[in-house]
Amino acid sequence: MKTAIVTDSTAYIPKDIRERLNIHMVPLNVIIGKEAYREEIDITADEFYEEVKKVEKLPTTSQPSTGQFIERFEELKQDYDAIISIHLSSGISGTYQGAITAGELVDGIDVYAYDSELSCRVQGFYVLEAAQMALDGKEPEVIIERMNEIKKSLNAFFMADDLSHLQRGGRLSAAAALIGSVLQIKPLLHFKDKVIVPFEKIRTRKKAMKRIADLLGEAIKEDNGDYKAVIIHAKRETEAIEWKAELQVQYPEVEFDISYFGPVIGTHLGEGSMGMGWYKVS
Repeated sequence: MKTAIVTDSTAYIPKDIRERLNIHMVPLNVIIGKEAYREEIDITADEFYEEVKKVEKLPTTSQPSTGQFIERFEELKQDYDAIISIHLSSGISGTYQGAITAGELVDGIDVYAYDSELSCRVQGFYVLEAAQMALDGKEPEVIIERMNEIKKSLNAFFMADDLSHLQRGGRLSAAAALIGSVLQIKPLLHFKDKVIVPFEKIRTRKKAMKRIADLLGEAIKEDNGDYKAVIIHAKRETEAIEWKAELQVQYPEVEFDISYFGPVIGTHLGEGSMGMGWYKVS
């Protein structure tokens, strides 16, 4: 059976990798002022962070329309027997539900929508494994079974560097943002029950990053094996590279990669944010 793997732009998988692994991407949108941009197509992450500095009003985001999914699924059914569509958490976006609805409206091919229950490049962990398995000719049920196995050890933690974005987006009061900035509080966030919630409040950026690294160490200690991890940054590539070098020495059993917070997720976290996600490979 030939299975197509679809995801959305918030997995932030580079175009060359998507092309090599036959991953099909449906973009979310970011609206800056009166202009709407398709993430990963019309605007890059770097361009987004520069544009945000020029406007007073925080950008907004929107999910792909059901019609976009239907169009993509109709195209894919010409060459594939099944589709697995992997998306950011249903707790923060209607994208997953849009894929479900579109799958029900497209005849002639089985569509399996999958809720990653998180986002960014940790969502991409599912996509990359699924894509390789699809290239190897694995059945959809076998691929989904593997993704469910990944979900058992998958985790991610994010640090918001600039509290004003959370405040402007309505996720934090102005008073709390002011106090937090004065005290240098860096909220550590994670996904719980499909939504983003605070994990801990930590003083200073350095301590927040150390805490994330320690959480990876705790996971490895609790369940030994081979791990893959990804460092995710919001326009802090040099810092991410340096952190990766430190972590590779600290955790030689982990394969590290670097990714970024693109426009849609960056709208809510803001420039300077940093995070890391991981899962047990074997």
